[in-house]
Amino acid sequence: MAQGEVDTKKCGSDLISSLATGLKPRYHFAALEKTYYERLPYRNHIILQENAQHATRFIALANVGNPEKKKYLYAFSIVPMKLMDVAELVKQPPDVTENPYRKFVKQASIGKQIPAPEEDSACQFFFDLNEKQGRKRSSTGRDSKSSPHPKQPRKLPQPPGPCWFCLASPEVEKHLVVSIGTHCYLALAKGGLSDDHVLILPIGHYQSVVELSAEVVEEVEQYKATLRRFFKSQGKRCILFERNYKSHHLQLQVIPVPLSRCATDDIKDAFITQAQEQQIELLEIPEHSDIKQIAQPGAAYFYVELDTGEKLFHRIKKNFPLQFGREVLASEAILNIPDKSDWRQCQISKEEEETLARHFRKDFEPFDFTLDD
Repeated sequence: MAQGEVDTKKCGSDLISSLATGLKPRYHFAALEKTYYERLPYRNHIILQENAQHATRFIALANVGNPEKKKYLYAFSIVPMKLMDVAELVKQPPDVTENPYRKFVKQASIGKQIPAPEEDSACQFFFDLNEKQGRKRSSTGRDSKSSPHPKQPRKLPQPPGPCWFCLASPEVEKHLVVSIGTHCYLALAKGGLSDDHVLILPIGHYQSVVELSAEVVEEVEQYKATLRRFFKSQGKRCILFERNYKSHHLQLQVIPVPLSRCATDDIKDAFITQAQEQQIELLEIPEHSDIKQIAQPGAAYFYVELDTGEKLFHRIKKNFPLQFGREVLASEAILNIPDKSDWRQCQISKEEEETLARHFRKDFEPFDFTLDD
């Protein structure tokens, strides 16, 4: 919008601003100023403090047949919320901004004694994030099963900026990659706790397990099962953990522990004990539960999966020690390598990394399902 066309300090409505904050529309159209304007989409939640919500797009349209020929029509296709996957619904656009009303409405509610809108209740008025989703529809709004057109390949989610773990990114240290599937890949951990400490990573840009699409989850589970068989053949059990906190791309850590070092119960006790010492509420969750049933997309959490299928979960509310998972496994009770609790203290040369990756690929090859014909 050209400068001087609309004085934003004089136009607008306190009531509509409050209403938009409470209702969280996916699209907000306005026409009173008789000009066309489309701002960047804005988010409806506070990152790491509130459950992720869908973004809102604000579009102002000019009056019909205006002499300046400003845009007065807006064509778009929208799929009803109840027919969308939760992860797809709350996925944030790369250019998303903070909510422009949040600070304004808070000040207005204090100055005018107007109660601020209840965000959670407004959300639940329209749909329940925990409700079982209906069939997903295509972007045209037609039911995917009745569409006469063949299904197009899903476009990989892209990062808003440089990413060290998106496989197509130039920042990826590709010499650490040891296996590549259709949706995921396997790479040696940089500064790993051991020479066979690996990461399961999605090829596309996903922040956490909770946000993964069904086909990516399926391949993650396939990698997990394969790695368990591989490490078992070497006399080891593998422990998996994920920290969805101050990270931008999902990194599912897989650390092998020799069977001779300790029992699974010892590992479980070590996690629980160190969590208690640091006032971290680490809860055991049902073995066959899906983490998507426990954590909403965008919520911060720490998650451990033992070789027995037992799972431990912590919902991060404020601060969380970034190296907690490594610290527990590096402790004297488990691997007894406390000096390796910080990956930055374990870095080796690129040549050494290439050698370790080559050895892992060779050992893992008989188990690697991505090499099957």
